[in-house]
Amino acid sequence: MYPYTGTKTPMKLVIFVLNREELLERVLEAYVEAGIEGATILDSEGMGRFLTYEVPLFADFKEFMKGNKPYNKTIFSVVRDAEAIERLRALLDEICGGLSSPGTGILFSVPVDFATGLVGGDDQ
Repeated sequence: MYPYTGTKTPMKLVIFVLNREELLERVLEAYVEAGIEGATILDSEGMGRFLTYEVPLFADFKEFMKGNKPYNKTIFSVVRDAEAIERLRALLDEICGGLSSPGTGILFSVPVDFATGLVGGDDQ
């Protein structure tokens, strides 16, 4: 058993920042297809947009921001199956047009050393 999680395998917090809000429904379908059935979705905005529009010192950068989407969706999910993360990565890469391309999205994971209240129970 891993400390604090009560599980036999390590868990990961998967975080995906989606830059194209219009793809949200397809992205959530990809989560389910990959075997990830629970997630939390937050509205978010990038630092560049905030500085450009909210901090007068950076107002001259508005010209550089043209065409960029001002808001994102950030999706959090605790995942027990490492293979599901790889399946998700492949699906998101296809949906978003290549995550290595600028302005598509950012996907990463971090280890989870404690979790409770998860759908499906803590000890799976």
